[in-house]
Amino acid sequence: MRSPLQLTAVALVALATSVAVHARQTPAPAPALTLEQMEAFLLNAKIISMRPAPEGVTRTRRATLSDGTLTHDAQIQVVDESRALFEAGKFSEVNFKDSYRYNIAAYRLARLLELDNVPMSVERQVEGRRAAVTWWIDDVVMDEGDRVKKKVNDSNALRGSGYVYRHRVFDELIQNRDRNLGNLLYTSDWKMWMIDHTRAFRLGRTLLKPDQLVRIERSFFENLKKLTSASVADAVGTSLTKQEIDPLIARRDVLVKLFEQKIARSGEAAVLFTMPQ
Repeated sequence: MRSPLQLTAVALVALATSVAVHARQTPAPAPALTLEQMEAFLLNAKIISMRPAPEGVTRTRRATLSDGTLTHDAQIQVVDESRALFEAGKFSEVNFKDSYRYNIAAYRLARLLELDNVPMSVERQVEGRRAAVTWWIDDVVMDEGDRVKKKVNDSNALRGSGYVYRHRVFDELIQNRDRNLGNLLYTSDWKMWMIDHTRAFRLGRTLLKPDQLVRIERSFFENLKKLTSASVADAVGTSLTKQEIDPLIARRDVLVKLFEQKIARSGEAAVLFTMPQ
């Protein structure tokens, strides 16, 4: 039986191997760009090639784009489906929607809330269809499933738990019913990226898993309280309808009340935190 020190060493070796393999398979990261430059690139760069993305069930494709100076990959999704009833095994959902629009809405809402770990996504025509074209995250070493399997953690435990608290609150706000271990990605600096939101923005006005909402970033909480129907509509544009924004604001109200009650019971220090760098 291995000692805890030996197990930790094995886990670190596994992570190092994963990083090395990924480095050989992935092009060098793109140079630092402003958000405006990234958006212009996604909107206007020529699509050189497309191939099926390795995972996903919504006909997602990975594309290589170039503007003549910069070459970078993007995720392309054109899915836009509605069903009165969706059934998959034991799971069923009424008023089911799976739409590229929600990737764009998730990015724009995250920016409004000053969250920096939802990749940029824009709408453009691809092969005659409206699509979400989303910046491909560079330097990914594992997803949440890999992290759990390999039993490795951020050396900064407070930052690691902070990202978990963040994604749980964000997923409740957008009522994301399709969060899974494969769409939480980690780059080599241990930043957690939340991707693939095509099955979010449901119409429910209550929280799905309130017991998991333990803490919230102070800045996230303050920005959450500032949201209005008008500010959300202005930020997301046509990626959400009024019928989708209204329940989002209702869920915001429930989230704010829940955390205010926690603060009243336990104090700010137990509930609010600042994300470590």
